[in-house]
This record gives sequence, C-alpha cells and structure tokens, in this order.
Amino acid sequence: MKFEIDDLTIGYGALPIVFDATLSFAAGEVTAVIGPNGAGKSTLVKGMVGAAKLFGGSVIVDGETVSVVTPRTLLQKGVAYVPQLNNVFPSLSVRENLELGSYVRGGRPIDDVLDILPDLKLLLKRAGGRLSGGQRNMLAVGRALMSNPVMLLVDEGTAGLAPRIAESLWQDFARLAREGVGVIAVEQNVEIALEHSSQVILLTGGRVRSSGPVSNYADEKLLSAMFLGSDVVSTSTTRESEA
Repeated sequence: MKFEIDDLTIGYGALPIVFDATLSFAAGEVTAVIGPNGAGKSTLVKGMVGAAKLFGGSVIVDGETVSVVTPRTLLQKGVAYVPQLNNVFPSLSVRENLELGSYVRGGRPIDDVLDILPDLKLLLKRAGGRLSGGQRNMLAVGRALMSNPVMLLVDEGTAGLAPRIAESLWQDFARLAREGVGVIAVEQNVEIALEHSSQVILLTGGRVRSSGPVSNYADEKLLSAMFLGSDVVSTSTTRESEA
C-alpha cells in the first residue's frame, strides 16, 4: 500500500493548524512524527484520517483519492487510527475490545494479535477501564490490528508511559513493520523515535519542516537547529528512499 496526503491543510472550527502538508508513506516502514510542543503533530495525524477538519488537499490510498475522509472509510481501505485519548471501551473486557476491532474490515485471528502484544494475554477478562495507561494503549493498538490494517496511525501512543513500556511499544511497531504493516507514530520522545523508526517527519509551526530517512537526523546540532526553525536546512528534504 502507498498512503499519501497532498497539500493538506488541517485544523478545528475555523482555525487551520497544519498547512500544505504533502507526504507519502509505504507499508513496511515505521515513520516517526516529531517536533516541538504545539507544532501540530497530532493534528496532522488526525487530519490524515478525517478526525480533524480538512480545509483543503487530498488523501490518497494506492493512487485513488478518498472522496469522504473519515476514520471509518479509511479503515475500510486498510488504514487504522489509534487516538491518544478515549481509545478503549472502559466497560468492555480486553477480549471484547479486541473483538470489536474486527467488525469493520474482516479482521485477523485474536491469537495473532496476542502474539504481537503478549502482555494482553493475561488481561483478557479485565475491563478496559481497569487497565493502566500503558495497557490501555497496547489494547488500543491491538484493537486496531484486529482490523488487519496495512497502515497504522498512532497518536502519542507512549505519552505518560514508563520508559520500559514505551520501549516495548516501539519494539512492537518495529515488529509490525517487519510483517509489512506501515506504522506512523506521533512521538514526543525524540530519542526513542529515532532509535526505532526508519523514516522521520519533522513539524515546526504547523508545517512539514523536513521528511526523510532517520539517518538524516543523526546530527544532534542540525536536529536542534531544525526544531528551532533555522534556515540551516531546506524546508522540503527529499525522501531518499523514494529516489
């Protein structure tokens, strides 16, 4: 699958937050979305699935422009979205939460998902509302995987988690990529994002500052300059992997 956005402007109400974003994603890659607080990272991902208002631009799946962009229509095309908040059904058990994920798009066996997220195996009877923050995030990812997606978008999946749990979740993302799933993850922890991703998108001030292979971001001084909006780098780094 190739998942693209073209000239997308996104926001809430009458207020645009992200401007003119043009990006391309491929299955089998882990892409980290990084940037300073308030840069528009979560808004970007929400807009890509229609969970925020689109002021203009297009969402394209395998060369076809999506006419009605909503989380449900994208899910039917194999693009699953995991929100940061309210991402599980608190009154339902872990098993019931997972089973709900298979209703829209066929689904995959629950045992396959539990093999990817083994920490959920001992929690199947526990209510979603009784899980820790890390467990809820893993369950939300698991429910999305039950739809057998080709592309998985995760908004701040490690927010508030202990470092060990955050590391485990990113290892799960890498495992999914090896299975051929594309993962796009908003991440505040730049170090962990660079360690586990293959591609990086940097936002500053609501605009895509650069995008490209993780190797482009190894220089800490250059990365700091990019965060601050310095003109040291171009505003549109070409993705070397697509050359």
